[in-house]
Amino acid sequence: MIPYDYYRIFYNVAKYQNFSKAAEAMNNNQPNLTRCINLLENELGCKLFIRSNKGVRLTEEGERLYSHVSIAVEQLDFGEKELLREKKLESGHITIGCSETALKLFAGKKLELFRARYPKIKIRLTCHATPQAINALKQNLVDFAVVLTPVHLDKNLTGHVLQEFREILLAGIKFKDKIYRQASLAEVANYSFASMDTDTSTYEYFVKVFMERNLEFKPAMFVATTDQILFMIKHNLGIGFYPEQLAREEIDSEKVAEVPLLDELPNRQILLVMDKNKPLSPAASKLVEIFKQV
Repeated sequence: MIPYDYYRIFYNVAKYQNFSKAAEAMNNNQPNLTRCINLLENELGCKLFIRSNKGVRLTEEGERLYSHVSIAVEQLDFGEKELLREKKLESGHITIGCSETALKLFAGKKLELFRARYPKIKIRLTCHATPQAINALKQNLVDFAVVLTPVHLDKNLTGHVLQEFREILLAGIKFKDKIYRQASLAEVANYSFASMDTDTSTYEYFVKVFMERNLEFKPAMFVATTDQILFMIKHNLGIGFYPEQLAREEIDSEKVAEVPLLDELPNRQILLVMDKNKPLSPAASKLVEIFKQV
Protein backbone atom coordinates (compact mmCIF):
# COMPACT_ATOMS: atom_id res chain seq x y z
CA MET A 1 0.00 0.00 0.00
CA ILE A 2 1.35 3.42 -0.98
CA PRO A 3 2.23 5.56 2.10
CA TYR A 4 0.06 8.60 2.65
CA ASP A 5 3.16 10.81 2.90
CA TYR A 6 3.84 10.19 -0.79
CA TYR A 7 0.47 11.67 -1.67
CA ARG A 8 1.04 14.67 0.60
CA ILE A 9 4.39 15.27 -1.14
CA PHE A 10 2.71 14.87 -4.54
CA TYR A 11 0.06 17.40 -3.50
CA ASN A 12 2.60 20.01 -2.42
CA VAL A 13 4.83 19.59 -5.47
CA ALA A 14 1.76 19.99 -7.70
CA LYS A 15 0.55 22.99 -5.66
CA TYR A 16 3.86 24.88 -5.83
CA GLN A 17 4.90 23.50 -9.25
CA ASN A 18 8.41 23.36 -7.87
CA PHE A 19 10.31 20.78 -5.81
CA SER A 20 12.36 23.36 -3.91
CA LYS A 21 9.34 25.43 -2.87
CA ALA A 22 7.42 22.30 -1.89
CA ALA A 23 10.38 21.08 0.21
CA GLU A 24 10.58 24.45 1.97
CA ALA A 25 6.86 24.44 2.73
CA MET A 26 7.09 20.91 4.16
CA ASN A 27 10.34 21.49 6.10
CA ASN A 28 11.90 18.74 4.03
CA ASN A 29 14.63 18.59 1.37
CA GLN A 30 14.42 18.45 -2.41
CA PRO A 31 16.26 15.12 -2.91
CA ASN A 32 13.89 13.37 -0.50
CA LEU A 33 10.82 14.78 -2.30
CA THR A 34 12.25 13.78 -5.69
CA ARG A 35 12.90 10.25 -4.43
CA CYS A 36 9.34 9.90 -3.06
CA ILE A 37 7.77 11.16 -6.30
CA ASN A 38 9.87 8.71 -8.32
CA LEU A 39 8.72 5.87 -6.05
CA LEU A 40 5.09 7.02 -6.37
CA GLU A 41 5.35 7.13 -10.16
CA ASN A 42 6.87 3.63 -10.17
CA GLU A 43 4.10 2.29 -7.91
CA LEU A 44 1.36 3.82 -10.08
CA GLY A 45 3.10 2.94 -13.34
CA CYS A 46 2.81 6.41 -14.89
CA LYS A 47 4.48 9.79 -15.00
CA LEU A 48 2.83 12.42 -12.81
CA PHE A 49 4.98 15.45 -13.64
CA ILE A 50 6.65 16.97 -16.65
CA ARG A 51 9.90 18.46 -15.46
CA SER A 52 11.59 21.54 -16.92
CA ASN A 53 14.12 24.20 -15.89
CA LYS A 54 11.22 26.43 -14.76
CA GLY A 55 9.72 23.79 -12.49
CA VAL A 56 7.16 21.04 -13.00
CA ARG A 57 3.63 20.68 -14.31
CA LEU A 58 1.19 17.84 -14.05
CA THR A 59 0.71 15.24 -16.75
CA GLU A 60 -2.82 14.20 -17.72
CA GLU A 61 -2.55 11.29 -15.26
CA GLY A 62 -1.19 13.68 -12.65
CA GLU A 63 -4.16 16.03 -13.14
CA ARG A 64 -6.60 13.20 -12.56
CA LEU A 65 -4.77 12.03 -9.44
CA TYR A 66 -4.49 15.60 -8.10
CA SER A 67 -8.27 16.14 -8.38
CA HIS A 68 -8.73 13.36 -5.79
CA VAL A 69 -5.63 13.82 -3.66
CA SER A 70 -6.18 17.56 -3.18
CA ILE A 71 -9.60 16.96 -1.62
CA ALA A 72 -8.25 14.35 0.78
CA VAL A 73 -5.14 16.30 1.82
CA GLU A 74 -7.01 19.58 2.29
CA GLN A 75 -9.71 17.90 4.37
CA LEU A 76 -7.10 16.19 6.54
CA ASP A 77 -5.21 19.45 6.98
CA PHE A 78 -8.44 21.16 7.97
CA GLY A 79 -9.19 18.40 10.47
CA GLU A 80 -5.70 18.61 11.99
CA LYS A 81 -5.93 22.39 12.36
CA GLU A 82 -9.41 22.11 13.88
CA LEU A 83 -8.16 19.60 16.45
CA LEU A 84 -5.20 21.82 17.29
CA ARG A 85 -7.52 24.81 17.74
CA GLU A 86 -9.76 22.72 19.99
CA LYS A 87 -6.75 21.60 22.01
CA LYS A 88 -5.79 25.25 22.49
CA LEU A 89 -9.46 26.02 23.28
CA GLU A 90 -9.65 28.38 20.30
CA SER A 91 -12.63 26.49 18.89
CA GLY A 92 -14.98 23.67 19.80
CA HIS A 93 -18.44 23.18 21.21
CA ILE A 94 -20.01 21.75 24.36
CA THR A 95 -23.53 20.44 24.92
CA ILE A 96 -24.83 20.32 28.49
CA GLY A 97 -27.99 18.81 29.91
CA CYS A 98 -28.86 20.99 32.89
CA SER A 99 -31.78 21.32 35.24
CA GLU A 100 -33.27 24.79 35.66
CA THR A 101 -32.49 24.98 39.38
CA ALA A 102 -28.93 23.73 38.90
CA LEU A 103 -28.42 26.42 36.26
CA LYS A 104 -29.65 29.20 38.52
CA LEU A 105 -27.94 28.06 41.71
CA PHE A 106 -24.62 26.90 40.32
CA ALA A 107 -23.96 26.46 36.61
CA GLY A 108 -24.75 30.03 35.53
CA LYS A 109 -21.84 31.52 37.49
CA LYS A 110 -19.43 28.86 36.22
CA LEU A 111 -20.53 29.31 32.61
CA GLU A 112 -19.97 33.05 32.93
CA LEU A 113 -16.41 32.40 34.12
CA PHE A 114 -15.75 29.88 31.33
CA ARG A 115 -17.06 32.21 28.61
CA ALA A 116 -14.88 35.05 29.87
CA ARG A 117 -11.80 32.83 29.54
CA TYR A 118 -12.71 30.94 26.36
CA PRO A 119 -15.07 33.11 24.29
CA LYS A 120 -14.60 31.11 21.08
CA ILE A 121 -16.08 27.91 22.50
CA LYS A 122 -19.72 27.40 21.53
CA ILE A 123 -22.06 26.16 24.27
CA ARG A 124 -25.44 24.50 23.77
CA LEU A 125 -27.48 24.32 26.95
CA THR A 126 -30.51 22.05 27.05
CA CYS A 127 -32.72 22.57 30.11
CA HIS A 128 -34.15 19.26 31.26
CA ALA A 129 -35.61 17.79 34.38
CA THR A 130 -33.08 15.41 35.97
CA PRO A 131 -34.43 12.15 34.43
CA GLN A 132 -34.51 13.68 30.95
CA ALA A 133 -30.97 15.07 31.32
CA ILE A 134 -29.70 11.64 32.36
CA ASN A 135 -31.42 10.01 29.38
CA ALA A 136 -29.86 12.59 27.06
CA LEU A 137 -26.45 11.70 28.49
CA LYS A 138 -27.06 7.99 27.97
CA GLN A 139 -28.04 8.66 24.36
CA ASN A 140 -24.88 10.75 23.76
CA LEU A 141 -26.95 13.86 23.11
CA VAL A 142 -25.00 15.86 25.72
CA ASP A 143 -21.38 15.82 26.89
CA PHE A 144 -22.37 15.77 30.55
CA ALA A 145 -25.30 16.65 32.81
CA VAL A 146 -25.74 18.96 35.80
CA VAL A 147 -28.76 17.75 37.75
CA LEU A 148 -30.45 17.55 41.14
CA THR A 149 -30.77 14.71 43.59
CA PRO A 150 -32.41 12.32 43.89
CA VAL A 151 -30.95 10.78 40.75
CA HIS A 152 -30.60 7.17 39.64
CA LEU A 153 -27.26 6.36 38.00
CA ASP A 154 -26.37 3.10 36.29
CA LYS A 155 -22.89 1.58 36.41
CA ASN A 156 -21.62 3.57 33.42
CA LEU A 157 -22.41 6.95 34.98
CA THR A 158 -20.51 8.77 37.71
CA GLY A 159 -21.77 11.63 39.89
CA HIS A 160 -19.73 14.39 41.51
CA VAL A 161 -21.33 16.64 44.14
CA LEU A 162 -20.98 20.31 43.15
CA GLN A 163 -23.14 22.03 45.76
CA GLU A 164 -25.81 21.43 48.37
CA PHE A 165 -28.93 23.50 48.80
CA ARG A 166 -32.00 23.67 50.99
CA GLU A 167 -35.67 23.78 50.07
CA ILE A 168 -37.97 26.01 52.12
CA LEU A 169 -41.74 26.33 52.22
CA LEU A 170 -43.18 29.55 50.79
CA ALA A 171 -46.63 31.09 50.80
CA GLY A 172 -48.10 34.16 49.19
CA ILE A 173 -48.60 37.18 51.43
CA LYS A 174 -52.36 36.62 51.65
CA PHE A 175 -52.00 32.87 52.03
CA LYS A 176 -49.43 33.30 54.81
CA ASP A 177 -52.14 34.66 57.12
CA LYS A 178 -53.65 31.17 57.22
CA ILE A 179 -50.37 29.71 58.51
CA TYR A 180 -49.51 32.17 61.24
CA ARG A 181 -46.94 30.15 63.17
CA GLN A 182 -44.24 27.52 62.81
CA ALA A 183 -45.90 24.39 61.48
CA SER A 184 -45.16 20.74 60.91
CA LEU A 185 -45.46 19.01 57.55
CA ALA A 186 -48.46 17.14 58.94
CA GLU A 187 -50.22 20.46 59.59
CA VAL A 188 -49.66 21.81 56.07
CA ALA A 189 -50.02 18.51 54.18
CA ASN A 190 -53.64 19.23 53.20
CA TYR A 191 -53.01 22.73 51.88
CA SER A 192 -52.99 23.37 48.14
CA PHE A 193 -49.44 22.74 46.93
CA ALA A 194 -47.86 23.79 43.65
CA SER A 195 -45.28 21.24 42.59
CA MET A 196 -42.95 20.29 39.78
CA ASP A 197 -44.39 17.61 37.52
CA THR A 198 -44.35 13.95 38.46
CA ASP A 199 -41.46 13.04 36.13
CA THR A 200 -38.97 15.25 38.00
CA SER A 201 -36.47 14.60 40.78
CA THR A 202 -38.06 17.42 42.80
CA TYR A 203 -41.43 15.68 42.88
CA GLU A 204 -39.70 12.40 43.79
CA TYR A 205 -37.83 14.13 46.60
CA PHE A 206 -40.96 15.53 48.25
CA VAL A 207 -42.91 12.30 47.85
CA LYS A 208 -40.12 10.60 49.82
CA VAL A 209 -39.92 13.39 52.44
CA PHE A 210 -43.66 13.18 53.12
CA MET A 211 -43.72 9.37 52.99
CA GLU A 212 -41.01 9.14 55.67
CA ARG A 213 -43.45 10.96 57.96
CA ASN A 214 -46.37 8.74 56.94
CA LEU A 215 -47.84 11.61 54.94
CA GLU A 216 -48.97 11.87 51.35
CA PHE A 217 -47.68 14.59 49.07
CA LYS A 218 -50.76 15.63 47.09
CA PRO A 219 -50.10 18.74 44.95
CA ALA A 220 -53.12 20.55 43.59
CA MET A 221 -51.13 22.12 40.75
CA PHE A 222 -48.31 20.73 38.62
CA VAL A 223 -45.93 22.97 36.70
CA ALA A 224 -42.94 22.56 34.39
CA THR A 225 -40.48 25.01 35.95
CA THR A 226 -39.50 26.35 39.36
CA ASP A 227 -40.33 29.85 38.11
CA GLN A 228 -43.92 28.69 37.65
CA ILE A 229 -44.01 27.43 41.24
CA LEU A 230 -42.94 30.89 42.41
CA PHE A 231 -45.59 32.47 40.18
CA MET A 232 -48.30 30.32 41.77
CA ILE A 233 -47.12 31.20 45.27
CA LYS A 234 -46.86 34.94 44.61
CA HIS A 235 -50.42 34.97 43.29
CA ASN A 236 -51.74 33.18 46.38
CA LEU A 237 -52.78 30.11 44.41
CA GLY A 238 -51.15 27.77 46.86
CA ILE A 239 -48.00 27.08 48.85
CA GLY A 240 -44.88 25.43 47.57
CA PHE A 241 -41.27 24.51 48.19
CA TYR A 242 -38.52 26.58 46.62
CA PRO A 243 -34.70 26.71 46.88
CA GLU A 244 -33.82 29.00 49.79
CA GLN A 245 -31.04 30.82 47.94
CA LEU A 246 -33.37 31.74 45.08
CA ALA A 247 -36.20 32.74 47.42
CA ARG A 248 -34.32 35.31 49.52
CA GLU A 249 -34.84 38.28 47.22
CA GLU A 250 -38.56 37.55 46.93
CA ILE A 251 -38.87 37.18 50.72
CA ASP A 252 -36.93 40.41 51.38
CA SER A 253 -39.20 42.30 48.98
CA GLU A 254 -42.22 40.81 50.79
CA LYS A 255 -43.66 39.27 47.65
CA VAL A 256 -43.74 35.89 49.38
CA ALA A 257 -43.20 34.70 52.96
CA GLU A 258 -41.36 31.72 54.37
CA VAL A 259 -43.40 29.27 56.39
CA PRO A 260 -41.09 28.01 59.19
CA LEU A 261 -41.24 24.25 59.46
CA LEU A 262 -40.77 22.15 62.56
CA ASP A 263 -39.56 19.31 60.34
CA GLU A 264 -35.98 19.65 59.10
CA LEU A 265 -35.79 18.76 55.43
CA PRO A 266 -32.66 16.96 54.18
CA ASN A 267 -30.43 19.03 51.90
CA ARG A 268 -30.48 18.35 48.19
CA GLN A 269 -27.40 18.20 45.98
CA ILE A 270 -26.40 19.46 42.57
CA LEU A 271 -24.50 16.71 40.76
CA LEU A 272 -22.19 16.71 37.77
CA VAL A 273 -22.92 13.45 35.95
CA MET A 274 -20.64 11.98 33.30
CA ASP A 275 -20.42 8.78 31.28
CA LYS A 276 -17.12 7.20 32.31
CA ASN A 277 -16.92 5.38 28.96
CA LYS A 278 -17.22 8.59 26.92
CA PRO A 279 -14.08 10.74 26.52
CA LEU A 280 -14.62 14.49 26.75
CA SER A 281 -13.33 17.03 24.27
CA PRO A 282 -10.64 19.46 25.50
CA ALA A 283 -13.28 22.19 25.81
CA ALA A 284 -15.71 20.00 27.77
CA SER A 285 -12.86 18.78 30.00
CA LYS A 286 -11.87 22.36 30.81
CA LEU A 287 -15.46 23.28 31.68
CA VAL A 288 -15.75 20.22 33.94
CA GLU A 289 -12.54 21.33 35.63
CA ILE A 290 -14.03 24.78 36.26
CA PHE A 291 -17.26 23.24 37.55
CA LYS A 292 -15.30 21.17 40.08
CA GLN A 293 -13.27 24.11 41.37
CA VAL A 294 -14.36 25.19 44.84
